Amino acid sequence: MELIKKLEWRYATKKMDPSRKVPEEKVARILEATRLAATSSGLQPYELIVVTNAEVRERIKPIAWNQTQITDCSHLLVFAAWDNYTAERINGMFDLTNEIRGFKNEGWENYRNMLLGSYPQRDAETNYQHAARQAYIGLGTALIAAANEEVDATPMEGFDPKALDDILNLRARGLRSVALMPIGYRDETGDWLVKLKKVRRPTAQFITRVD
Repeated sequence: MELIKKLEWRYATKKMDPSRKVPEEKVARILEATRLAATSSGLQPYELIVVTNAEVRERIKPIAWNQTQITDCSHLLVFAAWDNYTAERINGMFDLTNEIRGFKNEGWENYRNMLLGSYPQRDAETNYQHAARQAYIGLGTALIAAANEEVDATPMEGFDPKALDDILNLRARGLRSVALMPIGYRDETGDWLVKLKKVRRPTAQFITRVD
């Protein structure tokens, strides 16, 4: 029930208080929860860029519809997906799994070979779109983690991805931006949405049970 209450409390914050900073221990827990999020085949095909530099955020703001959260937030999280699945990237994650677990599993190695025989052969855009969907799982996890810390957050797609990639030099790292998530604290006096009731469809219209 405690988590439900915090999810009822959270909303897409429209105005943040630039004078309030999120304590680093809270930021660390939000980032760690995101790192632990589920991904297809455990490949973790995206990265998080945490932007606190004021000048960089001022450059991002105009290519994000001048949304004030970009500059008023405490930390700006950028979710950036792999631009492609390569044999090197796939092998890197499987090798890491074997190293951490301390053994090789025949079924796991067969699964590695299946992915190697499939993903790298697909076109890059198909692979990026698949990786981007994994980044959205991380975005959802980050939103829940922020709410659990009673930190405000705003998921954003309203920006120019190519321009953001250029500002952060993401393409050179084999990444493409997917979503933004400013975190911080709501401005109780300046946010028109803060006092409005959360609106969601009733459970009966949202959930179908097949027994």
